[in-house]
Amino acid sequence: MAIQSNASNQEVVGGIRTYSGLTNVKVMAVNPTMAELHAMDINVKSEPNYTVTMGDEDYNKIVFWLANTDGNFKLEILMQTKARVSQTGKHQWMNNIGQSTWSEDAPSYDWWKAEGQRKAFTGEETLINFVKAWANVASGDNVYFDTMPAIAGGNVTEIKALLNSLSNNEVRVLIGVKDDKYQQVYTKYFGRIKPQRDDLFIKALNDDYGQFNADFNADLKWGPHVSSAELVKPDSPDTISEDEDWTSQPATVGSNSEADDLPF
Repeated sequence: MAIQSNASNQEVVGGIRTYSGLTNVKVMAVNPTMAELHAMDINVKSEPNYTVTMGDEDYNKIVFWLANTDGNFKLEILMQTKARVSQTGKHQWMNNIGQSTWSEDAPSYDWWKAEGQRKAFTGEETLINFVKAWANVASGDNVYFDTMPAIAGGNVTEIKALLNSLSNNEVRVLIGVKDDKYQQVYTKYFGRIKPQRDDLFIKALNDDYGQFNADFNADLKWGPHVSSAELVKPDSPDTISEDEDWTSQPATVGSNSEADDLPF
């Protein structure tokens, strides 16, 4: 006999440890190479591909690697070099202070600041909102890139420059789990460290277009992920309850019963 046993409270079977909830993270890399990922102890076997095709559309991926004391997490923003247009034909517009709105022509709202107004690229709003929270930009201050057309095309040189100037900054994010193993970062809202407004994450999640396509701890507290999956109920309605008498019912004696053959 050969049985290499272990104590029952010792974890010996490997698995994917996942986390979810709200957490503060630092930005470690932007579209890193394979060598840069290896330096972060992220083992990949080939150079990352920062383009993807979905349906008939091609996108460039802006990938931020985020980290806290529990691990590394990947935020992906999909961008295109064409303007973002709604189903009704309106363009999304942005300006130099990170405001965004929808309009067929240049916006003329009282609250709108015209400086630097432009038709936004697909994914630009998400990128600006993330950088605004990461850089802790004050309301009304500038937050724009000089090379946005190049960034939308996959050139992240200008974004990478922020890694040094913002090396001590943190951003608050909501992280979830997809398919029980893939970590995902919520992209509809990014929080600041101060003031810590976690209620704004809840507001974003409840918006019409704020759904998070991942599972996360219901109380939003950071920690090992606890799946919210529900048990599947049996199809049969004839399941025996623990409270029922499990004794088999006697067969009814009749002309076709085995009892006809009994000697009494």
